[in-house]
Amino acid sequence: MIKKVKSSLFLKVFMITAILLAGVSFLVYGILAWYLPKTYSNDLNAALDEQTKNFIFDVSQVPMEQSGGLFDLFLSQQNVDGMELFSDSGQETELPSLQNDSDGKVSEAVGNSGFWDNRLYHVPVISNSYPLSFPGENTHYTLVVYGAAEQIAELRQSFIRVLPLLTFVIILVSLTASWIFSRLITKPVLKISNISKEMSKLTFEWQLEERRTDELGILEKSLNQLSRQLGSALNDLREANRKLELDIEHEKALEQAQIDFFSAVSHELKTPITILKGQLEGMLLEIGAYKDHKKYLAKSLEVANTLETMVQDILIVSRLENPNTDFIKAPFDCVPFITQYLRETEDFITQKELQMNVDLPKSASITGNHTLLEKVFSNLIGNAVKYAPEGAVIHIIVQTANGHFLFSVENTGTHIPVESIPKLFEAFYRVEQSRSRKTGGSGLGLYITQKILHQHGSHCIAENTSAGVRFSFTI
Repeated sequence: MIKKVKSSLFLKVFMITAILLAGVSFLVYGILAWYLPKTYSNDLNAALDEQTKNFIFDVSQVPMEQSGGLFDLFLSQQNVDGMELFSDSGQETELPSLQNDSDGKVSEAVGNSGFWDNRLYHVPVISNSYPLSFPGENTHYTLVVYGAAEQIAELRQSFIRVLPLLTFVIILVSLTASWIFSRLITKPVLKISNISKEMSKLTFEWQLEERRTDELGILEKSLNQLSRQLGSALNDLREANRKLELDIEHEKALEQAQIDFFSAVSHELKTPITILKGQLEGMLLEIGAYKDHKKYLAKSLEVANTLETMVQDILIVSRLENPNTDFIKAPFDCVPFITQYLRETEDFITQKELQMNVDLPKSASITGNHTLLEKVFSNLIGNAVKYAPEGAVIHIIVQTANGHFLFSVENTGTHIPVESIPKLFEAFYRVEQSRSRKTGGSGLGLYITQKILHQHGSHCIAENTSAGVRFSFTI
């Protein structure tokens, strides 16, 4: 029970309020039970004192033998319970009275018959002593007057009789008032406590009603504002965290791509260097066929040219990967360059008996870096010429419409395996390793092409057609 009370704000407020209300009620009852009889006794004592002083004034005007009527009259009053008269020596003296007993003697006038019964049964009696002198006598007396105080006893008994009923009423009212008070006070606090639990779980979808206008209402309004702000901040934080995770994943991917790229570069450079080294060593040592220096020097030159091309491509990739590199962009007409490149490769086209279908406008202006875009066109057209089988047809199309530039090159007579198409733009990826090496390619052409197009907000698409393979992009 104690543990339950400690863990419940409602029970704490309820019990404390009930105890305080009951305690205050019983305190008020005790003060009244003590104060009212005493106050009433003081009032009776003051009234008796006033009556007695008036009586003594009247009695002191007549001789003792003639004062019996006054004594009888005073004793007959309702609030006078009895009297006693004492001389200077302390001896009790018989009170003067006009009432004689049956033997003809003056009775001991002690007032109402209940006086001694009251004293016997401890009924409250008030008393006062007064000096008294009769005219013509040298003896001084002391008059003790007793006043009836049964009302005080009745008042005290009334308080005692009403105590059980009053106790029940006090407890009932205290419990009821405490329950209502505790409910009113703790209900919004408990609601706010439950809200704080939701806030600790980072849940901010709740809203308080804001019906109150007191301090708790201000707290509800503040909590609603806090909820909205924290919810917004948490959403922003989650979004920022999501972007950060994407950036981290992107950075990891770039880092892994760089590692893979340089690993591939090392592997690709190793082969021509080994070939070149072997040819040079064979010629220096005059081993077998290597004695024909002219023949193998020409082959070594081809390998050196391949290395040079590969190094140049690697440098281009390095520039493209560097975020601080600023490529100057300007309008560039690609039609003259494509025409010039076809003239430069005319001997190779004729040698392979390729049929060229070229659809070019008079001009096609692109905004971009002149050098990089020339690399794109030379790579795509050069690959079509290199890898097209003899007698194939090559379609080159350039179109402009609505501010967009479309370029596509298609060579017939061959297809790329479907599983290889997504890998075509990876560094050093070759569909056919031996055939690609015979053509002297570095393995970076399409990789560099895609990087350059990304710099210009475009993307190269490779796809198989019914007749062959097509590469295209829109910029």
